[in-house]
Amino acid sequence: MRQKTAKTIRAYYRDLHRVWGPQHWWPADSPFEVITGAYLTQNTSWTNVEKALASLRTADVLSVDGIRSTPRPRLESLIRSAGYFRQKAHRLKTFVAFLDERYGGSLEQMFRQPTLTLREELLALNGVGPETADSILLYAGHHPIFVVDAYTRRIFHRHEIIPEKAAYDEIRTLVEQALAAPAKESPTRHSASAKQRVSPAGASHPPSPMSTAKRSPLAQVYNEMHGLIVGVGKNFCLKSQPNCDDCPLRKYLPTRP
Repeated sequence: MRQKTAKTIRAYYRDLHRVWGPQHWWPADSPFEVITGAYLTQNTSWTNVEKALASLRTADVLSVDGIRSTPRPRLESLIRSAGYFRQKAHRLKTFVAFLDERYGGSLEQMFRQPTLTLREELLALNGVGPETADSILLYAGHHPIFVVDAYTRRIFHRHEIIPEKAAYDEIRTLVEQALAAPAKESPTRHSASAKQRVSPAGASHPPSPMSTAKRSPLAQVYNEMHGLIVGVGKNFCLKSQPNCDDCPLRKYLPTRP
């Protein structure tokens, strides 16, 4: 059964990538912008996050030095559009303090740590759960780890791949093991220039310095898979009134009596 599930997940990846092409997820200019976005996107929409990031960018504080030197009331004001702004300002300050204390303020030094070692350190920080930690690892540090979000849970549960209350790491491990083979084949290398043929194009963004940064084939596949899953969740597998008929994964829906 597990082998069949892995085969299905690989088919999802190949079909979605063929239809929508590269997703260029996560859109950002620097690793710290990714980290900031990972904190800000908690319990809010990406549209609101973009507004907050734009405010930080305009104020020239979207950097480790910028967050460190910005008084908290000012930081709260700049990220107000992302919601829970007091809490998120505190968490960003906590991250920078951790980076300063443990790694001398160097993101490069931090990301040289083994994936699971750094993951445990991130999870110990205030406000960092598995999804935020893995987003930082994959998208900012290019570590090969899959990010499980609400869309992944919803799609996989509706397709009867996982039970409704499956543990985060159970889902993560399932996807990582399933996508090991596509990573070895490196399908993104020979299809990255393919034109996107179907609209909407998943969760696609224009290329950015972070989305086009060099990473391992395994990290690239995990990166693409998450972006593709987000595209299905945002456009078809809605929380209420899902549009299964037009979904590119409709043929994989289980037959119901």
